[in-house]
Amino acid sequence: MREQIRHILEKAAAVKNHMLEDEQMMLQIENVTKVMVRCFQQGGKVLFCGNGGSAADAQHIAAELSGRFYLDREPLFAEALHVNSSFLTAVANDYGYEEVYARMVKAAGRKGDVLVGLSTSGSSPNILKALRAARKQEMTTIGMTGAGGQSMVVDCDYVLMAPSTDTPRIQEAHITMGHIFCELIEQALFNA
Repeated sequence: MREQIRHILEKAAAVKNHMLEDEQMMLQIENVTKVMVRCFQQGGKVLFCGNGGSAADAQHIAAELSGRFYLDREPLFAEALHVNSSFLTAVANDYGYEEVYARMVKAAGRKGDVLVGLSTSGSSPNILKALRAARKQEMTTIGMTGAGGQSMVVDCDYVLMAPSTDTPRIQEAHITMGHIFCELIEQALFNA
């Protein structure tokens, strides 16, 4: 079992090392962070959506921004779109699950806001529809996916592709990216 643990940790470390060595990835993370900073500076909000583990990641990152990360500071308007279970289940029942996030984007999204869609495969129909709805609202669209997530490229202003096709490794990379956003956003907005 200890060898398996070592192997899993090595795979996780390899993904992060690959991210560290990828200048294009670093530039994309920097650009996405700047977009979020600008959105918050202009009084906008950052919305997140995902399914399953990616929904948990969306909620985690939103909570770090709306609550706090390192600093005791003013809250930022960040929200995961699945947290209203009555809305989610009503829309899924009445319109279909593919519409749940797009409908909330139409209700909550405004020009200048940001939508971050997390999908390890990059092909989740409800995430892609939400990104398209955000584009119509003149929001900035950001996709977080894995190495095979080419389907997101068309609907996103920025795409962050974790360098893996292994779902747990992709999700770990997404949380790392999310923590980078949170730390740098706090520094930029609250002079940390």
